[in-house]
Amino acid sequence: MAANGTSGKAKRVPIDIEQLLAEKKAAEEAAKKPRFLSKAERERLAAETARKEEEELEQKRKATAGRNRLWDARGQSEGYGQRDNRNRDAVPTGPRAMRHGGSSNDYSNSNGGDKLGRNSHSGQRPDQRGDQRGNNKGNGNTAGQKRLAPEDVDADMIRARYMGPELNQSTFSAQKKRKRTGGQKFNFGWNDEEDTSQDWNPVYSKRVDRYTGPMVFDGLNDAEVEKEYRRRARMLEERDPEHGKERARQMLEQMERQKEKSKSKRTRNDWKFKELVDMRERDWRIFKEEFGIASKGGHIPDPMRHWGESGLPSHLLQIIDQVGYTEPTPIQRAAIPIALQARDLIGVAATGSGKTAAFLLPMLEYISQLPALTEYTKDDGPYALIMAPTRELVQQIESEARKFATPLGLTVVSLVGGHALEEQAFALRNGAEIIVATPGRLLDCIERRLLVFSQCCYVVMDEADRMIDMGFEEPVNKILSALPVTNEKPDTEDAEDASVMRRLLSAKDRYRQTMMYTATMPPAVEKIAKQYLRRPATVTIGNIGEAVETVEQRVEFVSGEDRRKQRLREILLNGGFAPPIIVFVNVKRNCDSVAREVQNMGFSAASLHGSKTQQQREEALASIRSGAKQVLVATDLAGRGLDVPDVSLVVNFNMASSIEAYTHRIGRTGRAGKSGVAITFLGSEDNDVMYDLKQMLSKSSISRVPEELRRHEAAQQKPAARGSR
Repeated sequence: MAANGTSGKAKRVPIDIEQLLAEKKAAEEAAKKPRFLSKAERERLAAETARKEEEELEQKRKATAGRNRLWDARGQSEGYGQRDNRNRDAVPTGPRAMRHGGSSNDYSNSNGGDKLGRNSHSGQRPDQRGDQRGNNKGNGNTAGQKRLAPEDVDADMIRARYMGPELNQSTFSAQKKRKRTGGQKFNFGWNDEEDTSQDWNPVYSKRVDRYTGPMVFDGLNDAEVEKEYRRRARMLEERDPEHGKERARQMLEQMERQKEKSKSKRTRNDWKFKELVDMRERDWRIFKEEFGIASKGGHIPDPMRHWGESGLPSHLLQIIDQVGYTEPTPIQRAAIPIALQARDLIGVAATGSGKTAAFLLPMLEYISQLPALTEYTKDDGPYALIMAPTRELVQQIESEARKFATPLGLTVVSLVGGHALEEQAFALRNGAEIIVATPGRLLDCIERRLLVFSQCCYVVMDEADRMIDMGFEEPVNKILSALPVTNEKPDTEDAEDASVMRRLLSAKDRYRQTMMYTATMPPAVEKIAKQYLRRPATVTIGNIGEAVETVEQRVEFVSGEDRRKQRLREILLNGGFAPPIIVFVNVKRNCDSVAREVQNMGFSAASLHGSKTQQQREEALASIRSGAKQVLVATDLAGRGLDVPDVSLVVNFNMASSIEAYTHRIGRTGRAGKSGVAITFLGSEDNDVMYDLKQMLSKSSISRVPEELRRHEAAQQKPAARGSR
């Protein structure tokens, strides 16, 4: 022991963990690196691998031989006898042997099996029985068959002990299952007997049936066929003096029969020529699709195909003919039959679709059946009330109503701001059956006791969404609450029964009928409709909020006032558009400025905005309608409901602040089925409406989305979505 009391051996140093981890990491990286072996090294590794495999196989053979000797010893001790050893290689018998092709003789020598599933006469081991079962499935020869591994033998013995012998094994394969092909497939097309369009295909319209007569005239119309018949008839008379007249007569009779057959076939297969009683559900469906009519709300009558089917009295039909209404518009086709049943109605249609006549004509028919106003009843108020959002629209409806009401002896009075209240009270002194008014002035008259609605039984709200946008929701509710409650409709199924709704409640009125016409349906409008309309029918023409298909929309990126004025000059001086032309701006002060610029270009122009007096506004509209002025420069005041005939071009000098206002602006052209063009100038200040504008242009079949708008960042998603990121 050393002097300091410690052992003489060297002190053990603890294991360095970091060193071990570094060595392990180095070994792993070395193992990951590819090794390049020589040919001799590869041959040595292959020989070593083959030697190891042979040793493993030899060990398995020795283990199997030892297991066989143990099995033979167990057989001797249990008394199987020498017969079992002699017949070890014999074909097994019993039910399993029969299943795999065993002989009947073998089966007759079987004596059942023990608990391990062995055949009592053979004493075979499970490994041999497995080999022989595999042979029996083939050709019955045991030579050359691979013996089971020891672990498979043990598994077979355990399975046979606890589960019994293997019996009926299914050979079903889902992959081999045949697919059923006999089922009928659903057919999305029409049945042949329902098709009413084949005979009106242009290919067949001029062909004469070959089996209806001796002559066929391919490619000729009816007049040409008749001319050819008569020519041949004359030839027969000339060439056959004896029988020519008789043959010619028969030929002409054949021609008449052919014409009658063609006429009956035509009326049977086209709704335009069918009688009303012959119209089928499919014909009405085609008719509605053609005009874009969609309706809902209980028992809806079929739309009218022409004025004769409208159900209007003859004196109104005569006035319609005198006014020049030849064909009804889609909203008139659908709404008038419903309104004539005294149903409440919500009409949703694009601007310029003829909504005014759609509610005026049923209203006049309704009022004409009521007693005429007398000295005692004229102070009880009008029979009908029409509300509109702007003064110009009220005066336009008044002018249209007088075309029909004056011949019937009815009085129409308008109440708008900008005129003296005393003057309008003087107009009401003798009473009026119809009053057209803006909500503000009408509420003013009610509060001043200048007007009551004791016998009002017909209410129309035109451009209801625009009234709400202009802040008239509260005045509209006050006006509707001032109407009498004695003639309100019940909120039951009786509100859909025309016979009940048209019944007189007293000597002068019936149930009140309420109609609402709008281009869109915001929540505020739906709230008013739910409160004051009873079981209304809803008619929608086209898609809500979309521009009409007769307007070609063009978009140009032009920034700055000066550049826009220069571009406006180029468009007007191009001469491609005939007056009247409407130019829309957003700010009142720009309205007069642009109007002066247009006048400097050599065009006569008028301006229209909210700061103008009522007289100036009326003069501006009158001048553009009469043709005294060529260009009207206006704000959104002229963008809703105004009807200026034959407007060929609308220019949005400033893009509207919303897509709804844009839709109504461009609706000033392309009215009543005519075509028109709308050109819009865009700038960086219009980012909020670019997405909606691109969507609207995409839906139009005659408009094109410019590439600059398509790729613009602001047009890729809605402004709300951009702000939420």
